[in-house]
Amino acid sequence: MDENKYGIGSRLQHAQWGQGVVTGVRYDTYLITFVDQGTKEIQHDDIKLEWIEAANVKSEVETMSEVEDSLLGILRQWNGFSEVVPLGDKWKGGVMELKPLDKTLKPKEIPVENFFHKIVMLRDRLRVLEQQINANKKLSDEEKIDLQQYITRCYGSLTTFNILFKNKEQQFVGEKGKED
Repeated sequence: MDENKYGIGSRLQHAQWGQGVVTGVRYDTYLITFVDQGTKEIQHDDIKLEWIEAANVKSEVETMSEVEDSLLGILRQWNGFSEVVPLGDKWKGGVMELKPLDKTLKPKEIPVENFFHKIVMLRDRLRVLEQQINANKKLSDEEKIDLQQYITRCYGSLTTFNILFKNKEQQFVGEKGKED
């Protein structure tokens, strides 16, 4: 099996462990992180491996945090994986009411949980967009930085909704927050 063909980021299906992503390549084994089973070390020639998508990633040594960030990005992008983000307790079961100025029109009620879910989905999609920009080989570094600044401004515009998040570390952070 060609080591360069199945590099870090390659997606696969394992007969025993399910779907996974290569997070490390060693001389004769892969470190594969599975959605439900965690990380396993598996031989290159394991017949239970079925490759879904090969990734030609540089065979450089990566730190564990880089691997974790890459893995989360890959899982979000390919498996519809989204981290569980809890809504603040005071908003659970709540309703958002939108009242038009024109009294002849009916107000619209939206469960806060539904609205919050949309906000979290937007945040996840911005993260994927950010990763796609960083990985794009056609963009110059200057173009990537310009696009990253727009995304950071989007995060800043969304900080209004941070009140809905239970955990501060899952909130939006704009330009001012990144300097802290």
